Amino acid sequence: MSPVRAVVVVTGSELVRGDRRDLNGPFLARELVSLGVEPAEIVIVGDAPQELEGALRTGLGTDLCVISGGLGPTHDDRTVETLARVAGRELVLDRALDQEIATISRRLADRLGRPYADFAAGVRKQATLPAGAVSLGLAGTAPGFVIQITSTVLVVLPGPPPELQRLWTAAIENELVREVLARGRAPERRTLRFYGVSESAVARALEEAGGDGAGVEATVCARDFEIHVDLVVGEAGIERADAIAAGLRGRVGEFLFSEDERTVAEIVLQLCRERGLTLATAESCTGGLVAARLTAVPGSSDVFRGAVVAYADDVKTRELAVPTDVLAAHEAVSAETAAAMAAGVRERLETDVGVSDTGVAGPGGGTAEKPVGLVYLHATGPDGELAAHFSVPADRETVRARAAVAALHLLRRLLSQSRDGSV
Repeated sequence: MSPVRAVVVVTGSELVRGDRRDLNGPFLARELVSLGVEPAEIVIVGDAPQELEGALRTGLGTDLCVISGGLGPTHDDRTVETLARVAGRELVLDRALDQEIATISRRLADRLGRPYADFAAGVRKQATLPAGAVSLGLAGTAPGFVIQITSTVLVVLPGPPPELQRLWTAAIENELVREVLARGRAPERRTLRFYGVSESAVARALEEAGGDGAGVEATVCARDFEIHVDLVVGEAGIERADAIAAGLRGRVGEFLFSEDERTVAEIVLQLCRERGLTLATAESCTGGLVAARLTAVPGSSDVFRGAVVAYADDVKTRELAVPTDVLAAHEAVSAETAAAMAAGVRERLETDVGVSDTGVAGPGGGTAEKPVGLVYLHATGPDGELAAHFSVPADRETVRARAAVAALHLLRRLLSQSRDGSV
């Protein structure tokens, strides 16, 4: 049986200009793979009719084409009219949809104190679909719909990611879409996550472990300052995947921290939870990024108590009890200050575990002794403490993001060693 193939078309001139990052393409690709559909291509295209038409024609050669964006009420929302032209379909007003969008728009007009007439043309535009389209309902005032054109089923969804994701749930329950998905076969996916080792070293270990083939597709990718090995495993590849994973463990196992899709933040929280420990962060150069990653995990409140973002020296002294003589002797960016910050947040927020960071994020502020990209980290808990530092010339965003990830991995190491009794 040939694989079920799909094309994802993401529209929006703001994406092409680089004003906004595409979130829909990666989301839809992951969803399709999990449903057994092979994403052949993700096409990002602006709102110009000729480019949009070309992208839609690309999608018509596949089993499934998923389109995001261009369903709004304004003149540059051209997805529906362009799709109708490509398909040779008449545009038809969906009266039930028209009434539903009108009801929402009337309420909005009342709140804004504007006449409904200001909205009427946009409402009619959004309620007009190609003949044969089946509505998926609304997210906001933008409809999603499904339509079959020759042998291709097209799913058309609004551009804002929350709205797209809400209607995608309805789309995969649509009868036409389900018929396509029924022909797919979802592969098994495994991800081995490594930290503290280079991408080339992991790639070499993968090659020594036998590499992919025989029902396994293996990729090595640097993500979020970690190295991930993704294994896409077909029916005939289970033994080969087991052998690859075993080979990687044998060669670079000391750097392996996850095989179950958990992030480092999830692992840190679980390690604390298993021992009944609470956690706080003291952040300088990361400005709260470590806390943001922890609190992004649902249920983190049973472990994480809070954070102190201490950017200025006087805040480090006042809020974290960093001694002034430490700052005078070693300055804010130092191993000594990082240690004092971690101890201070642990004491001030009354937690079992504390972690800190302080560094030179740039682009200015660096010296020969303490260049841009230098970061010190410290983690302390009931059974010991660990310190780390790195110095990598990079832009401000990269230094801050790398420091946040490094702080979480330092916590993971401390908590894992404490659990094993080796600290």
